Amino acid sequence: MSFSKWIGAALGWSFGGPIGAIIGMALGGIMDAFSDKDAEPFYKQGQQGRTYRSRMSRPQTRSGDFEVSLLILSSIVIKADGKQDQRELDFVRQQFLHMYGKERANHAFKLFKNINKQQIPVRQVCLQIRQMMDHPSRLQLLHFLFGIAKADGHVTEEEVKQIYTISNYLGISSRDYESIKAMFYNSSDNAYKILEISKDATVSEIKAAYRKMAKKYHPDRVIHLGKEHREGAEEKFRQVQQAYEQLQKEKRF
Repeated sequence: MSFSKWIGAALGWSFGGPIGAIIGMALGGIMDAFSDKDAEPFYKQGQQGRTYRSRMSRPQTRSGDFEVSLLILSSIVIKADGKQDQRELDFVRQQFLHMYGKERANHAFKLFKNINKQQIPVRQVCLQIRQMMDHPSRLQLLHFLFGIAKADGHVTEEEVKQIYTISNYLGISSRDYESIKAMFYNSSDNAYKILEISKDATVSEIKAAYRKMAKKYHPDRVIHLGKEHREGAEEKFRQVQQAYEQLQKEKRF
């Protein structure tokens, strides 16, 4: 797959707005090497994206839309503490290799390097994602961002603040934010946070919370993103199951 065909497939609804501006700037040097014929799929996809957005206020998120959002938000988190740790960069690359394969991951990182050189308008980008992306996909984004922050073995205060800011702009509730955050920490009350309940929750409340969270984080909720994102969704689902099993043992029910 040529780079022009890949980026054409990756843009979708993300063409236009602040995200379109970021991708356009990132493509600046790369597109110079294209012939008009090579660039044609990119421009066609941009036209299709604009037409599609005019028909629907929130079209279904595709794998490519999610991928572009990941690249941009990953750059924001990696730079949150004022330095770029190689382990975090390696984590992003390994995740893309695992999800998309070598060729597609290489294409993504050509783009990522140029995105990473830019000052990204965090609020504007997140508001565009919030408008266009469904809630389960936004939760999946948040889970990935905490994975990046934890890649070097330590989540800094600056990274937590940045992810919290992103979460707010994405329209993710504080309870959902704390639930996903708890999946990356070890503490005595993690199981309660993951299930979004208090420590004094009754057995019936714990069971109800488990059913609710299992439904919210079920991998089928992001099946439209493609099989490459299913594993990340399954990890969230496993964390919910483990939290419930832990409370079953503690409460003996």
